[in-house]
Amino acid sequence: MRLVTEAIVCAVRAHGEHGAIVRALTPTDGVQPGFVRGGRSRRLRPVLVPGNLVQAEYRSRTEEQLAQLSVELAESRGVLLSEPLAAAAIDWATALTATALPEGQPYPRLYAALRGLLEAVAAAPAARGWAAALVRYELLLLSELGYGLDLSECAATGARDDLAFVSPRSGRAVSRAGAGAYADRLMALPPFLLEGGSASWAEVFDGLRITGHFLARDLLIERQGEVLASRERLLERLRRAAA
Repeated sequence: MRLVTEAIVCAVRAHGEHGAIVRALTPTDGVQPGFVRGGRSRRLRPVLVPGNLVQAEYRSRTEEQLAQLSVELAESRGVLLSEPLAAAAIDWATALTATALPEGQPYPRLYAALRGLLEAVAAAPAARGWAAALVRYELLLLSELGYGLDLSECAATGARDDLAFVSPRSGRAVSRAGAGAYADRLMALPPFLLEGGSASWAEVFDGLRITGHFLARDLLIERQGEVLASRERLLERLRRAAA
């Protein structure tokens, strides 16, 4: 097997004395793992940073064998590591991707969305320009893995207008009229998830509450503590930025 492609580094794990196992998201071949010789060397450590865009070449003798991976840096996010909020966003987005996606399954929409999110973080490290994009990325990932929310009509009445809530059980939208006395048991649905465009801080946090609920319930069941800790760090820094 030989695969030459651009890729986004999503996870790096030390292996052996000097090597590293890297999981990277590719445009057409999904998440691909590979062993990088000397991956912990002074030369390669700045290349193998989650969020970096690399030119990757995978080689293996069989499909079952872990591929040997060689990389060249195409675009670095390393400078953002000194920005606590931006670094937390990249850490969470790449960790979520590496953990949730099965290997070898193509997700071209997720690749384009993750690359766009990383570019937005690089352009505006202070979060106003990318917080809403992060919510949309989480929502898209849920959808691509079969856990998409249905925000097209009210689950109770079938109405398509005045959708204001999301059911934490079904993931379906609910209108104000349909919510009735149960409104306090539902999650607020921010308008930007229906209409697009920018979002206020309150709307961003409403969106993150929705996606966080379904990510924890449906996708990260076995690794909640390990993976969601990076999301909590990001949320804490977002709250400070919004204060």
